[in-house]
This record gives sequence, C-alpha cells and structure tokens, in this order.
Amino acid sequence: MADSRYTAGDVVPLAEEHTDALVRVLSEAFYDYPVMRYVLGPEGDYDSRLLRLNHLFVMGRVHKGEPRYGIFEGGELLAAATVSYLYGEAPDAFRQLQKEVWAELGAEARSRYDDYAAVWNGFLPSIPHAHLNMIGTLDRARGQGLGRLLMDRVHKLSVDTEGSEGVSLSTENPANVPLYEHVGYKVIAHRRVSEQLETWGMFRPDTIAES
Repeated sequence: MADSRYTAGDVVPLAEEHTDALVRVLSEAFYDYPVMRYVLGPEGDYDSRLLRLNHLFVMGRVHKGEPRYGIFEGGELLAAATVSYLYGEAPDAFRQLQKEVWAELGAEARSRYDDYAAVWNGFLPSIPHAHLNMIGTLDRARGQGLGRLLMDRVHKLSVDTEGSEGVSLSTENPANVPLYEHVGYKVIAHRRVSEQLETWGMFRPDTIAES
C-alpha cells in the first residue's frame, strides 16, 4: 500500500498495515536469492510460492511484535528490513499459519527449509543479540545507500536494547560477505547446506557502534 505519511529517506517502523508492501519488496529483492530457490525448488508457480513464503517470514515478525523497518518515497515502500530476537514462543496464530503455508508449499519445501534452518541455527551466537532476518530494496532503488541506512537503524536498535550485545545475520551470497565486513561484521561460520547452497554466519558486536 502507498503511504504518504513519511519523508523520503527516513527509516521508519513498519506497522501490520504495511505487510503486503513489505512482502512485495522482499520478494523482489530476494527473487533469485539462493535460499529461496533452494527451499521452493522446481515445484509449482515460483512467483506465487515466493510471495507466500515471504508472507510467512514477515508474519513471524508481526505475530511476535518484532521490528520491521522501511524507507518510503512518494508513498511507496522502497526498502525494508526485518529483525528477530530468536527467543520466546511463537503465538498459536502463527503456528497455525505455518501449518497452512507449509501444507501449500509441500513437504519437500518444508524439508529443505528445515535442513537450511538447522545449519544456521547451529552457528548463531548464544549471547543475547538481534538477528537481521532479511534486508532488501526494490530493483529500481538499488545503489542509493538505502540498505546501509536500514543496517544503521538495526545496529542502533541493538545498542538501545538492554542486554543485546550485537547483531547477527546469515548470507548465502558470497559477494555479500565483504560488504557486511565493511560495516563491521565478521564471519563466525561457513557451512554447506547442500551441493547447491552454502551459508555464512556473521556477527557485529555493539562495541563497534560505541567506539
């Protein structure tokens, strides 16, 4: 949905009413991303399945009240990021949604996702921290520094959250590793999920932001 309340370039919290726009941005940004291609596989209509999968990911944050940030221009959402804290039980409504979505996407897709999740869950830091789930921009908005603005907001979130010691993320695109290293992340793990998919775990301590 278009939203004219926000000034272009401002990073703002997203509300539940922005869910559809958020899903569209992430689906365009992650259209050919290795995890999406791996999880969804060759079955069915890829475009509709991708929207459904990203809707599930976004609703996980909505149901748990976790942060979603965006940047608007002319009332259109151009870029967005979602964050989780990796603790706490998922509400029943989200568990039901999970069942429905995975039933639609199929057992093979669910199995591939579980294999992937088991790998990155195994190398995340055990200390309290924020996890940057997804971050992306519309194709036409790339190269404008919007991703960096969103990352800075997520770093500030961690600094401002009592007990949080930093921000973690995973990437399945090797070209992203030096980009994240440039803003203070370090590789803490590198694992292969399958012949087609490998993942890097990275962490940025809050001490960098404070120095």
